[in-house]
Formats: sequence, C-alpha cells, structure tokens
Amino acid sequence: MTPSALEDSFVRDHLPPADQWPEFIFERPELQFPERMNATVELLDKAIAEGHGERPAIVGEHGTWTYRELQQQVDRIAHVLVEDMGLISGNRVLLRSANNPMVAACWLAVLKAGGVAVATMPLLRAKELKDVIRIANISHALCDNGLRDEMEIARSDSLSLERVAYFGGDGTGLEALMAQKAADFDAIDTAADDAALIAFTSGTTGVPKGTVHFHRDVMAMCEVFPRHCLEPDQDDVFIGTPPLAFTFGLGGLLCFPLWARASTVLLEKLNPERLLDAIERHRATICFTSPTAYRQMSALVAGRDLACLKKCVSAGEALPTDTRDKWREATGIQIHDGIGGTEMIHIYLASGPDDYREGSLGKLMPGYRGMIVDDEMNPLPPGEVGRLAIKGPTGCRYLNDPRQQDYVKNGWNLPGDAFHMDEDGYFYYHARVDDMIVSSGYNIGAPEVEWALLAHPAVAECGVAGVPDAERGQLVKAFIVLKPGFEGGERMTLELQDFVKRTVAPYKYPRLIRYVDTLPRTETGKLQRFKLKSLE
Repeated sequence: MTPSALEDSFVRDHLPPADQWPEFIFERPELQFPERMNATVELLDKAIAEGHGERPAIVGEHGTWTYRELQQQVDRIAHVLVEDMGLISGNRVLLRSANNPMVAACWLAVLKAGGVAVATMPLLRAKELKDVIRIANISHALCDNGLRDEMEIARSDSLSLERVAYFGGDGTGLEALMAQKAADFDAIDTAADDAALIAFTSGTTGVPKGTVHFHRDVMAMCEVFPRHCLEPDQDDVFIGTPPLAFTFGLGGLLCFPLWARASTVLLEKLNPERLLDAIERHRATICFTSPTAYRQMSALVAGRDLACLKKCVSAGEALPTDTRDKWREATGIQIHDGIGGTEMIHIYLASGPDDYREGSLGKLMPGYRGMIVDDEMNPLPPGEVGRLAIKGPTGCRYLNDPRQQDYVKNGWNLPGDAFHMDEDGYFYYHARVDDMIVSSGYNIGAPEVEWALLAHPAVAECGVAGVPDAERGQLVKAFIVLKPGFEGGERMTLELQDFVKRTVAPYKYPRLIRYVDTLPRTETGKLQRFKLKSLE
C-alpha cells in the first residue's frame, strides 16, 4: 500500500492480512490511477476547473445547486468538521439521512476532509446503529434532524461517538455553523488506497460486516459500469430510489452523475407513482431502481410523458424476465440489468439493450474477470451450475472480520451467487447459493420459480423458499401476493401450479403455496427470503 498521511490509522490497522485480500487488476488505461488522489477532488473540484461550475449538479425538493454551489456547501461542511468538530484525517463519520442534497454534500465533505464516510440506512434503529458505531469505532456523525431520536439513543451508549451535528431542522445546527465558514477548503492529501468509505452489509442474518473501499475504488466504479454500459453525458439527469447508504445508490445517484458532469435528482420517500411523477417533472433521462419498482411502475405508465427517459438500470436483486418484458412493452426501454454488491462496491456483470440474451444477466464489465467454480475452486465447464468467482479493480476487504476468509479464496471474490456461463461468455443467474432448493436430488433456484409465477396475470408479488420435508429433503414453497380481484384458494393454487409446470421444468413447481398480504423486504426493496419461513 502507498504510505498514508492520515493521522488516524484505525482503518488501515484493521484491514485483513494481505494474504486474505483479493487480487486487484488495473490493466485497462482508464484504471491507471495516480498514487495520491481524493475522490471529491476528482468528482467535484475538477468538474469546476473544467468549466462546469454553473451547470446544475443536484436537484432537491427545495431547489437546485450548481456544481459551484455544491462545492461551496461541501467546503463549508469540511471546515465545520475540522474546526468545530475536531475531525482529524482517518476518523470515521457516520451519516444519517434519507436521500437529499445535504447528505450528498456531507458525504463529499467527509472525503475531502480526509475522513471515512459511513453512511447508514435511514430505517436503522438504535440497536443496529450501535453495532455500526462499535465496529467502525466512529467518532463523528452528521445526521438529519428527523432521525435525531434513534441517533441520540445510539450515541448515549457509545464510548467512541463524541461529536454529532444535525441538519435540516430549524437552522441552528450544522447550517448555522456552515454560515460562519469560508466557501473554500483545500482537500486533504489522501492516497489512492486510503479508505474513503466503509459500506455495511444489511446485517439481517447476523452481525453486519463493514466493507472498506478506497478513494481509487470510488473512481474505479465510475470508470467501469457508467463508462462502458450507460455512457452518460453532461446533459443527462439521473434519478432513482436506492439510498445513498446503499452502494448501488451511491454510484447511480451521486458518483456517476458527478463523474459524467451531469445532474442528479435526490428526493425522499419515492414510491413508484411518485418516482414516475418526478421523472416527468424533472425530465430525468437515467433511472436507477429495483425490479419490484419497475414491475409496479409498468402498470402506471399509461398517459404519462416519459419521452425524456432513455436508460433504466436494475440491480439489488434478480430481474424477472416478465418484469423486463412488461417495462419494455410499457415504455419501449430495455432495462440495463446488473449484479454487484457491497463488497465489490458496484456492478461488475451486466447487460445493456444491445447485448441482451434472453435469460442471461449479461457479460462481465471491462476490467473484471470471472469464472464458475465448484466448492474446491475448480473451474466448471460452460453450462454447469456453480459459484460465481470475480476479480477486478475492486474487491472485498472486511474491517476486522474473520468472514473475510469466506468471501475471498485464492485471490477471487465469492459473492455467494449460483450461476452458469454459456460458451459465449453470457452468465445465467440461478439463485443465491443459500437460496438453492434441493428437492429429490434436483437443484432448483428460488428466483426461477418466482419469475415463472410473476408471469401469471393474478400474481402481484411472490417469494419462494425451500421448506424441510422428510421424503424429498425440501419442498418448493411459494408465498404469493395476489392482485386485486383475485382470490387465493384451491382452484387458484392448482392454476398457478399448472402454470409453472408449463413455464419451467415441471419438477420446479411449488408444491406448497401460501397467500399473504405483503412480503418481507429490505429498505432497498430486496426480498428477504430467509424471513419467508417465519411467516408460518
């Protein structure tokens, strides 16, 4: 690693041992980064130096900041962090807010001041915040006033968190401190491999894992998916629903727009109808959201003026073929589907409108290598289902966590997904490895059964899981939310079972079906299959 000038070495001191790191690959010209760089300088300061200062950067509920105005806000926050809150370079700063321009400015300011940003989902409760604060040894926090209650509970129990500033209240908090500061701040001289952020996994199945990403990782994600798949320009307007605390949202709604010198719309609490309203109102051209949202929006598109919308990106969970088809029929737009992850920071395998192959998730993004392996890391031939192994310019480095050895083996990242690859290099998703159902010796991917069910006109949402069975090992069970006007019962169950048998291999049909009002989902809209069994 490059020598660091950061005063607080906590993150470097708690990175995994070097022999547990993945192999990093920087062969492509756009991935040749200098030894010293600061991501905020690259994304924001250089944009102004290039002449983009008066162009719109971030649109919020109450107006628009130009690139120059955003820079001024960022620099004032950086002054507050250093001069009023005592931040020293390398300190970890917790960020708490729904998507809005202020939290975006806070994130950029933390990096510019040499801090390490730790953004958290707005719905996290105090207990979950305490885990994050403890694991990352967080000393500072910038928090939306609307989330003050849980923040104060978490703070009261913390030994490390000493300084908190609130924004978005009556103007007496962070904004009042900012008003006294100069609108220029010289960025801290960070190394390309100094920590810029710690992205936490959801922690829904145990203690959350903090993944460390460097300044170069932030720029690497910008040089891969947007450069080679989205191809945005300065006239694009980004919009979407994923929280900035989710690296899918951080890239798609903040870093990618700034990298392209484009603009982004950051709005809170966007349900599908409000998202469509916002696309129309702000003439958005690139949308990032979940498969569930695209499915719901497909039925609401009629009569709307969405001629502005050019590109749509889906990630976070598998995109059902039926959802892709419905969105294309409704809008004429073929979705960019992709898979990434917190550990890899963003999308590394995707398909675009021009290279889509039915049933496939796509090909590896330029800069990444991948293969399908068995449990002993032996490569598998085309057509055989196994574990996806990935390496490239980004990769997993858990903060002081023994689970690093589960995710990285022999220099490869193992995201935990079951795929097969065809002879042309297209990858076909089957399920999370943990979500594979083994019934009477057959391997059945839960998402494939879900996609088949979602193609039925009565099904609004569904989730599939394996449940124990003495005779077959596991049975395929479907939890289904029906559309209005349809009723669950024996007749509907038989109809859905027959429908699946006609759509996929008959042995994959759900032998058990339960009708429910809602499905358990994360804040980002991802189905929590492990919670389905608790619905019993």
